[in-house]
Amino acid sequence: MTQKPTHQGPRRGLAIAALIVAGESVFLLPFVLARVFRPTLLDVFGVTNLELGAAYAVYGVVAMAAYLFGGPLADRYPARKMLTAALTSTAVGGLVMVAIPSPSTLAILYGYWGITTIALFWAPLIRATREWGLNFSQGRAFGLLEGGRGALSAVMASIMVVLFAALLPEDSETASLAQRTESLRWIILLLSAMTCGAALLIWLAVPERKTPAQRAASISNIARVFAMPSVWLQAAVILCAYVGFKAIDDFSLYANQVIGLNQVEAARAGVASLWIRPFAAIGAGYLAERLGAPLMIVGCFVLLAAGSSVLASGAIGAGMVWTFVLTIIFTSIGVFALRGLYFAIMQDGKIPMEFTGSAVGLVSVIGYAPDIFMGPLMGYLLDQWPGTAGHNYLFSVVTLFAMLGLIASYIFARRTQLQTGL
Repeated sequence: MTQKPTHQGPRRGLAIAALIVAGESVFLLPFVLARVFRPTLLDVFGVTNLELGAAYAVYGVVAMAAYLFGGPLADRYPARKMLTAALTSTAVGGLVMVAIPSPSTLAILYGYWGITTIALFWAPLIRATREWGLNFSQGRAFGLLEGGRGALSAVMASIMVVLFAALLPEDSETASLAQRTESLRWIILLLSAMTCGAALLIWLAVPERKTPAQRAASISNIARVFAMPSVWLQAAVILCAYVGFKAIDDFSLYANQVIGLNQVEAARAGVASLWIRPFAAIGAGYLAERLGAPLMIVGCFVLLAAGSSVLASGAIGAGMVWTFVLTIIFTSIGVFALRGLYFAIMQDGKIPMEFTGSAVGLVSVIGYAPDIFMGPLMGYLLDQWPGTAGHNYLFSVVTLFAMLGLIASYIFARRTQLQTGL
């Protein structure tokens, strides 16, 4: 029997808005902060790219177990309670970060965030979004989620950059380490408050699912999910797309070290990429209604491969600001459109609604494996080959994965066409 959507009536709009706010707020502290302020964060925390990458790797290792553990939980317990607990506990971690901990403590903190943002949060978010979109297209539902998250991220990143610059001397290049540290502390506190506010919004706006799903968490049903070829192909698509997404963390450092922008200007370059996210994800979601999500994903990998190959080629050098900006715009369109679509193809893959959490757990273990290896790999490449060479090598890796994603998405799309008789 097809499950009726949970969110009905006038609360539908508020419910999806709450999911959007929560979906981005939970990752502000672990990821968005470093994405926008990576050069400053490295200085303030006194860590190398490799040490920061090691903290990301701890997060990734914990997350791998958390995906499998959290998936069945999402099929069993109400999203409202799990999401609220996840957001609140993530915000508490910000109080540790504001103390500017040692590299070892920072790694432990990222491991803690691996539990709060994944085991308690990720699968419930995806299931709640899929339920919300039952009366619409899945492309629209997930496009709105990712696009809304992107708009919120861009707004927050822009506010962070303005606030950070306002807290520094007029000439940011003359700011002392103490001044930059104090400015970054205020940013961390702002993000913690935002995460707490998202927890309250979820509690007020998202109704509890009244129908229990204990049956969905059985071993036999989980085994059925593991046996579906579409699940494994979707996992491969997410893996290759997520490598591209992780590489976005390098945009601000690329702007600083290769293009020659100062730290504030480099942060603005990183924010420019984030502003692409809402338009790319929402636009891809609506186009998927007409062209189909599998076919759209194929096109997005083509765009990602083209953009990353330019960044890998060494053709962009010092002072080529607009060439760099245009390249990251096209690369970001590919990355963020993929993020708006790669969970929407669960319906094309014929994954039953009652197994959503378990399926999300499996595809996420594989798909988000870059949380383990991309951080250390980025750190190694950027530290071993300082300057332009390290960035070229990094985007060569991204290009390789984009090509593999193109192959996996083509196979998925072809299987879908055969199943529907097209």
